[in-house]
Amino acid sequence: MDNVTFVRIFTLSGINETMNYRLTIFSLTLLYYCMILFFNISLVTIIIVDENLHEPMYILLCSFCINGLYGTTGFYPKYLLDLLSSSQEISYEGCLSQAFVMYSFACCDLSILAVMAYDRYLAICRPLHYHSFMSKRKLSALVCFSWLTPFCIFSISIILTSNLKLYGLKIQKLFCVNWIIVKLACSDTDTVSNNIISYATIFIYVFHGFFIIWTYMHLIRTCVRSTEDRIKFMQTCVPHLISLVTFLVVIVFDLMYMRFGSTDLPQSLQNFISIEFLLIPPLMNPLIYGFKLTKIRNKILYLVHVGRK
Repeated sequence: MDNVTFVRIFTLSGINETMNYRLTIFSLTLLYYCMILFFNISLVTIIIVDENLHEPMYILLCSFCINGLYGTTGFYPKYLLDLLSSSQEISYEGCLSQAFVMYSFACCDLSILAVMAYDRYLAICRPLHYHSFMSKRKLSALVCFSWLTPFCIFSISIILTSNLKLYGLKIQKLFCVNWIIVKLACSDTDTVSNNIISYATIFIYVFHGFFIIWTYMHLIRTCVRSTEDRIKFMQTCVPHLISLVTFLVVIVFDLMYMRFGSTDLPQSLQNFISIEFLLIPPLMNPLIYGFKLTKIRNKILYLVHVGRK
């Protein structure tokens, strides 16, 4: 047992079943990742360059897209290299780093969605107080909160995981997940601290979910009374609601499967379930916001028109 506590290399065995089609999968994955980079970077650039878009809603959207780039960069480059490699291995330090990126990316997404819901609540339900509540200073604090909260939580979680004695080397996924690494711990290893952090994290982000529900209850109640508010809701809240529902469905489904799912499913289906949150939201979000938000859509159409000249 003592010899296996010094694990320095993990094997990502989830990729094995796809190796017969690796060139096709590599090409499609590379194309998909390039699309994610293009749409997210384009939206971030448009918001940064255009001073008319330096408003809380668009700054939060910019943060949302940056987080999408952060999370996908933690997965796609390594996965593309694995498809071209004969052995799918990752160092101990690299595995912990990737686990940190995956978890912090997902929770940062939910934190940003909660802040965006609060922004819409103030804009529609309390318009007279909007600029005082969403001043530059308070907006900066909210953006920092949405990033630093998951970073701090998962820094503690990863540090605790790094102190565990491990007996396993094989991770049955395409990427490293903290929960899977903890499951590789020796039977005599104390994982109570890891479980406490896990339950605390669940509590914090379930509270985020209830807060979002609370904001939408007020938003819907306000919009029922006014045609103008209904129009504003359809223009600015529907993209947020679509992003939120998609994110929650994908994440909850993945978490439930990871904790309670059957291992009898084909490996390719297991792989798809595990990377849904890296496939759908990072590409869908910039497209939804780009087409639905009037100012961004007009800016894109203007740039396309100028580019044709």
